[in-house]
Amino acid sequence: MEAIAKLKNVPTSPRKMRLVVDLVRGKSVDRALGILKFEPKEGAKRIEKLLLSAISNWQAKNSEADIEDVDLYVKQIFVDGGRMLKRVRPAPQGRAHRIRKRSNHVTVVIDARENIDNN
Repeated sequence: MEAIAKLKNVPTSPRKMRLVVDLVRGKSVDRALGILKFEPKEGAKRIEKLLLSAISNWQAKNSEADIEDVDLYVKQIFVDGGRMLKRVRPAPQGRAHRIRKRSNHVTVVIDARENIDNN
């Protein structure tokens, strides 16, 4: 049973956030939290909090399962572009340049690994 958590309108460019997201894709939840804890980028704190929310959502769905006995991993994690604030900055010779302040949406899907023994 998988669990989903979403983070919307993060005031960081999607390109910067994807650098952090690529570090934890496919990793176990414990390892991903360890990586994010010591990652110096700004987006790591937000992704760490989002991953903890996904774990909490998984526990709410699977109240009978013990989280220590289950091997949770990051099944999917992706970043989409969010809304863009458009601002104008003065430029030389009376012109104006447009500044685009980007934001993003992050979605995390975690799931339990199935241990299949081929005997």
